[in-house]
Amino acid sequence: MNIYVGNLAWKATEQDLETLFAYFGDVKKAVVIKEKKTGRSKGFGFVELEDEQQGRVAIDKLNNTVFMERTLVVNEARPKEDSGNKSSGN
Repeated sequence: MNIYVGNLAWKATEQDLETLFAYFGDVKKAVVIKEKKTGRSKGFGFVELEDEQQGRVAIDKLNNTVFMERTLVVNEARPKEDSGNKSSGN
């Protein structure tokens, strides 16, 4: 399950996210999204857990909790919406 983690502290690392979510299950991937030019965190990231049920428990337990002095926004990641590109072949 892919999970969105918002309102991250600027200093939060991918290792921090992995450690936070490892309590709930096997973390396949943890990514902090960064500015391309500066490499600075954009304040959000994604965590992929192996098991969907574990992901739902993690969302339930971590949403609106304080981590590194920030209140997290944690929910199921949604696919990025198409920005108007027509690739359906019509």
